[in-house]
Amino acid sequence: MKHVKIGFIGCGNMGRSLIGGLINNAYPPELLFGADPDPAQRQQLASLFNISVTADSNEAIQNAEVVVLAVKPQAICTSISEIAETLGQQRPLIVSIAAGVRLASMSKFAGENMPIVRVMPNTPALIGAGAAALYANQHVSPEQRELSEALMRSVGIALWLDSEDKLDAVTALSGSGPAYFFLIMEVMEKAAIKLGLDAKQAQLLTLETAFGAAKMAMESKHDAATLRQQVTSPGGTTEQALKVLMDGEIDQLFEQALNAANNRSIELADKFGKTD
Repeated sequence: MKHVKIGFIGCGNMGRSLIGGLINNAYPPELLFGADPDPAQRQQLASLFNISVTADSNEAIQNAEVVVLAVKPQAICTSISEIAETLGQQRPLIVSIAAGVRLASMSKFAGENMPIVRVMPNTPALIGAGAAALYANQHVSPEQRELSEALMRSVGIALWLDSEDKLDAVTALSGSGPAYFFLIMEVMEKAAIKLGLDAKQAQLLTLETAFGAAKMAMESKHDAATLRQQVTSPGGTTEQALKVLMDGEIDQLFEQALNAANNRSIELADKFGKTD
C-alpha cells in the first residue's frame, strides 16, 4: 500500500480497528491522524497506537490524501460540512464507512466532483477478520481505488461492487450477518443445555463447531451445499436434524430476514439523504 497521510474523522471501534490494522501491516504511525470530540476516545487512540489525535477535524485532515469518515450515519453530513472547505481545497479521497449514506447525499456537502468511496464493513474487522464491500463514484482514480481497497484489506477481505444499490444487499448479508450467526450459536447452546450439557460445555462445543465449519468452508474448493451433503450421512443424526430445519422452512426464514434488512437499509439511506 502506498504510504500517504490519512486523516480519520471518528475514532470509535471501527476507526480504531482500521488504524490498528494499518499499523499491524507496517503503516507508518506518523502518517495517521485522528479526530474525535470525545477526550476518552482520543486518549485511548494515542495510547494504543502513538498517533496524533485532535478534537479539530480540519486539523486532522490537513494535507491528507485520504480522509476516512468513521462516524455514525446520522452524523456524517454534519461532519462533512465541518470540513467541506478543507476538502474543497485539498480534494483528498474520501472513504466513508457510514452505513446507508449514499454518495449523492455526501456529495451535496463535500462537493459534486469529490472522489468518494462508500464501504460497507462489518464488526469482525475489529479482530482483523472483516468482510467489506466497496463502491466508488466516477471521480475516484485507479490509484485511489487501490488505496481504499488496501485500507480495508488491512482488517479483512474487500471486494468491489458494480452498483451502489448492491450495498444494501451487502448490509443485509455481511453487515448484519454476524448477529445472525450469534443468534444461531445462542439457540444451539440453549438446546444443548436442555439435552443435559452444562452451560460451559455447550458454549465451548458450539463455538468450536462454528469456527471449524467456517474454517472448512474457507479452505474447501466446494460450496456450502456440497459440504453440507458431504457431512450428512443417509439415515443418520445430521440428516434428521436438517430435516427438522428444512421442514421449518429455514431457507424461507433467512430469505425474509435478509429482505427485511435490505429494505431497512434502503429506508435509512432515504432518511439520511434528506437535507431539510
